[in-house]
Amino acid sequence: MPSAIRIEAVSKNYGALRALDAVSLRIETGEIFGLLGPNGAGKTTLISVIAGLARADAGFVQVMGADVVADYRTARRMLGVVPQELVFDPFFTVLETLQFQSGYFGIRNNRQWIEEILHNLDLMSKRDSNMRSLSGGMKRRVLVAQALVHKPPVIVLDEPTAGVDVELRQSLWAFVRRLNADGHTIVLTTHYLEEAELLCSRIGMLKAGRIVALDSTKNLLETFPGLYLKLRLDRMELPARFSFHPIAQEGDLFTIRLEKLVEIERVLAELRNAGVAIREFEVQAPDLEEVFVRIMNRH
Repeated sequence: MPSAIRIEAVSKNYGALRALDAVSLRIETGEIFGLLGPNGAGKTTLISVIAGLARADAGFVQVMGADVVADYRTARRMLGVVPQELVFDPFFTVLETLQFQSGYFGIRNNRQWIEEILHNLDLMSKRDSNMRSLSGGMKRRVLVAQALVHKPPVIVLDEPTAGVDVELRQSLWAFVRRLNADGHTIVLTTHYLEEAELLCSRIGMLKAGRIVALDSTKNLLETFPGLYLKLRLDRMELPARFSFHPIAQEGDLFTIRLEKLVEIERVLAELRNAGVAIREFEVQAPDLEEVFVRIMNRH
């Protein structure tokens, strides 16, 4: 079976700006893959090349084995893209929008699947509403529905939860997990790194048009060893002879970075011996946000 998306040495220039610089990447069938990077890293350009909206200056892209240039009809049928921008036709209802989207792919008698999508995205009550009357969050749900009407095996979600409420975010991710369980490959870009950490089995990080990290989420989280100990004490300062230097303090809350788990007992022992009472404490492992920041700073 071919990779869901195969990207080989893809470069793209906009005048003097090199948006993509020899990017090579394979996204395997059935995975939820996170594509992360700061603003201007090249994520949207790469998605545009995958979707056939922009043509690479060098290299090639395949979707389920179909070249996005030489066999663009097949490649586009294999792909559903939820864009970052809220793009919609103000003259149609939600149902009409999805019916027209089905027609673009030559699909008829798609009503049952459309209604299933509307139900799963909590859009049934808005099916006969005009698109321009919807809130921003509802419009984003319709964009997701549009990307799904032709049942593509590969779905690209470009910042799908930007500016939406918590309820929609949770329902959308539940639907994404269901789609993935049914065999769909999901590619996700997001600035909410806790979403990527929770959902994605593998992550690629872009910076200045280049891949600077590519590994499983588990391995990336283990890239930088150590942990954080958060202590709320009965005072606003640490003992004078305390051997651990806090990296942050907010009133009586101190954050200390430790290299090993066994160091926790030494911290607690020093505080007890100095007569300091510990009101509460919490141990935290580095999260994806910290890993992301450190990798970006390293390159």
